[in-house]
Amino acid sequence: MKEEHLNLLFGTPLFSKINKEDLQSLLTCLKPHSRTYEKGSYITHTGESINSIGVVLSGTVQMLKEDVWGNKSILAVMREKSIFGETFVCSRVYNSTVSFQAASDCTIMFLSFERILHSCSVACDFHHRLIDNVVVLIAQKNIQLMEKIEITAQKTLRDKILVYLSREAQRNGSLYFTVPMGRLELADYLCADRSALSRELSRMKEKGLIDFDRNTFRIYEHVE
Repeated sequence: MKEEHLNLLFGTPLFSKINKEDLQSLLTCLKPHSRTYEKGSYITHTGESINSIGVVLSGTVQMLKEDVWGNKSILAVMREKSIFGETFVCSRVYNSTVSFQAASDCTIMFLSFERILHSCSVACDFHHRLIDNVVVLIAQKNIQLMEKIEITAQKTLRDKILVYLSREAQRNGSLYFTVPMGRLELADYLCADRSALSRELSRMKEKGLIDFDRNTFRIYEHVE
């Protein structure tokens, strides 16, 4: 494995509390393989079988729900060091009900879920730690999807925007932050029309509720 990939994996939540030497031994068991994708390309399509967990080594991946007419809704965004596909392989529902798409040029490392879930004959402590980490990450993904439901359940587009930006501010630990989506992607995520989203953002900026420059936002502490 490339040293740069090993260093990236070492810093991921999936391998939290596993030292680098143990990680090298663990990867020998997991037999990972990596692949690069250009922005906009699909990693998997709805209905395809998923047998591996994807680890985002670089770039951003989106989980998409698409209908028969081609309309898309962004369910979740996986940034660098995140995992995806774990829900389907863990539930044994291998045929995916969503698509995963590269939101930017990205490199993905795939790991066999069977090899993750079932420790080898050595039954090393760090493999047990890996299984614990997977459970935690699945729980966090569920929370992320619950946040999506909370955001889209808001009655007005302005409320959807404010709740989304509030979550991003909390995630970044700052009222000044950059979101991982452009206007079209954000509109898909909020289940809104792109033009309506742009108009509402402009109104909110005029009222002094927020400020922004492309994907970089600032929200103010006192929002009515």
